[in-house]
Amino acid sequence: MPLVTTPAIVLSALRYGETSKIVRLATREHGVQSAIAKGALRPRSRFGASLQVLSEGQAQYLAKEQRELHILTAFDLLHLHVALAGDLPRYATASVLGEVMLRFAPPDPHPESYDLFRDALEALGQAPTPDVDALGFRLLWHLVSVLGFAPSLEACARDGIRLPETGALPFSTREGGALCPACAAEHGATQLPADAREDLTALLDPGAALPRLDGRHGAAHRRLLARYVRYHLAEGAELPALEFWLRRPWEAA
Repeated sequence: MPLVTTPAIVLSALRYGETSKIVRLATREHGVQSAIAKGALRPRSRFGASLQVLSEGQAQYLAKEQRELHILTAFDLLHLHVALAGDLPRYATASVLGEVMLRFAPPDPHPESYDLFRDALEALGQAPTPDVDALGFRLLWHLVSVLGFAPSLEACARDGIRLPETGALPFSTREGGALCPACAAEHGATQLPADAREDLTALLDPGAALPRLDGRHGAAHRRLLARYVRYHLAEGAELPALEFWLRRPWEAA
């Protein structure tokens, strides 16, 4: 069994038996991988408290060929992302990013999604509080796009016709983006007002200033993004972190 050493972020950690954990890791060179950390729950485990969800470190595992579960031999902790753990809105957004990686990132090398995910966790921890929601939207849209499901805004998602650069915009989650008037009339679409279109365009542009979204517009955009993720990536899978982020129970507390 070859020994693999790779940067990794813990996506999930489940108890296995009396003393072990099964972890899912986002790795830079090998995609999402599963490994058993034997003895991780023992008081003097070599893993200590490093195998926390969203912990970042250097993982070593013995790769079993033709097997989905490897043997984790070490996880050298580099970053605990304490700023996320201490703030529920930040942690909820980070958890959705982790859930998207866990469910939809491939078990093959995909450095672009790993780097985006790693940088996103850092950005969320450092962002000023008023920017957290809009930044979370941007990061989620970018991760969805990197994974191959970028929404089309400049041309009709069905027939490729270029769309006007301003004004209201028909948007279809099912079709994967904006539609021309003819396709919208035939297939149905949600009408994005001009200001909502501008906000979405800014969120999809990493170089643009983050839009300022009030409570109503933020909730509408959150619903749009959640529908898009469910339709294009979930394929019927349960997404508890996404549902929690969508409901935002901390605002009612």
